[in-house]
Order: sequence, then structure tokens, then C-alpha cells
Amino acid sequence: MDTIFVGIDVSKDRLDVHVRPSREAFAVARDGQGLEELIDRLRALEPQLIAIEATGGFETIAAAAIAGASLPLAIVNPAQVRHFAQAIGKRAKTDPLDAEVIAHFAEAVKPQVRPVANEQARQLAELVARRRQIIEMIVAERQRERRAAIVRVRKGILRHVRTLEKDLLDVDKDIGAMVRSSPVWREKEDLLVTVPGVGNTLARTFLAELPELGTLNRREIASLAGLAPFTRQSGRWKGKSMIGGGRASLRAALYMASLSAIRCNRSLKAFYQRLLSAGKPKMVGLIAVARKIIVILNAMLRDKTQWQPA
Repeated sequence: MDTIFVGIDVSKDRLDVHVRPSREAFAVARDGQGLEELIDRLRALEPQLIAIEATGGFETIAAAAIAGASLPLAIVNPAQVRHFAQAIGKRAKTDPLDAEVIAHFAEAVKPQVRPVANEQARQLAELVARRRQIIEMIVAERQRERRAAIVRVRKGILRHVRTLEKDLLDVDKDIGAMVRSSPVWREKEDLLVTVPGVGNTLARTFLAELPELGTLNRREIASLAGLAPFTRQSGRWKGKSMIGGGRASLRAALYMASLSAIRCNRSLKAFYQRLLSAGKPKMVGLIAVARKIIVILNAMLRDKTQWQPA
């Protein structure tokens, strides 16, 4: 019996589905009735893997329905799928063709099945994202205020900044209340903040941006954070190793954690100084510290142990 792989392309109004290797294709509406039909047909197929692209939120309802039916689901990166399409010569782009490419990608790459975040986790992620947006707006308004020459303009900007700062306090309270109301999150936060340099804000960012923390190995968790270096070499030429990919917002949070850690965490400060003494640039040292932090946090949550300096 053939192993079945399914690709689903999500648009605003419908879901295009492609099945490999049978090449069966169909579409359903992106509503309650359409999702019921989709689940019934997927159950009949008994697929090994169902792949769906992350499309800015449109995929959430479909992913939740598929995961709720206990079907094997992987949410895949659209950029990876597009690069795969180019590699196999699929340059045309329509919804049915996209579903075919996603199914082919699932069959060839076999991305890992991971549980879909529940509603509470999605709400926490949304609050953390909103907090990040407010901070970015405050920084931008502060810069505008310094450049403004007209007094009335400066006063208007400052009023907006005060409003944003009030909103930031409200969002922080909401995040804190949500985390402390969950026994699982509360236990994880209490473990994470034992690391010098990781405060409540960073711990809650990690909980929202990296729900896989504590469930993966050190290489996988570093890759998700975009901190796994990849080698650049061809023949006798050898370039510098670089990092890339992963979750940009999480990588930014880890960078801030590394800046704090090299000041107040004795073990990580000594590690950073050893790298500088070996001739490594400061940025390389900070990235190495950031990777070490995420690996340590992953091990702490996996083993449910507090920070223990080496």
C-alpha cells in the first residue's frame, strides 16, 4: 500500500488539497462545513503526513481542525516550499499547483510533526507580539521627537509616547496574569528566571515564541532559534560560518539575553571572555553566548532543574 502524503494550500475562502502519490486533487470551502468534509476525506485516506503552509494566520483554523482530529500535521515554512518548487522546476503559481508542491515537499522532506498550539498559547503569543510592536513604536516616536523642530509636533509625539507606555504596562499585566494563571507556564517561568540574565519578560517571550523549549535536542532547538551555524566551503575556498533562518523575534530576544548574561552571569561572562581571548569578534562571542543560553534553558525545562553554574 502506498504511503500517502497530503499538501494543503490555504487562501481566504478555500482550501486546495493535493494527495500523493495518487495525484488526487480537490478543494473545500474554508468554513465549518468545508472543514468537516476535509476531515472526513483525510481520515479515509489515512495519510502518513499532512503539510500546510504558514500563511499569516489563515492556516490556524484548518490546522486546529486537522490536529483536533488526531491526524499527523506539519506546518511548513513558505520560503522552504518556494525554494523547493524552484528546485524541481515549478515556476507557475496557482493555488492547486501550490498544494501539489506542498504535498511533494512533504513526501520528499518529511518535516517533523509537531503539536499545534492551543488557544491559550496563541493568545500569549499574540500579546508578546503586541508588546514587541509597542516597543518598536515607542523607539520610533522617540527618534522623531528628537528630530522635530516645532514645539507642537514634539508635544504631540510625547503624548503618543505616554499613551504607548500606558498600553505597554497593560500588556505586561495581561501577559503576567496569563502566565501565572497556568500551572505549567508558572513552573517553566520559575525555572527560567533562575538563570542570571533571564528575567520575567525574557522568560515569557521564550514561552510564547518557543513552545518547543524542553522537548527537542540541542541542535534542533538552536536551529529553531536561527543560531545553528552553517559552513560555507567550496573546493579549497572556505568562507566564514554564518547563522540564518529560524524565528527572528526569538533570536532578537536571545541576543538581548546574551547582552545581559555577559554582565551578570559569571559562567557565561567567563565563556564570553574566553572567546574574546581566543581572537573571536565580539558579535561571534555574543551569538555563541545566545546559543549556549537557549541550549541551557532547553535542558533545564527538559530535566525540570534550576540553574546550576558550572
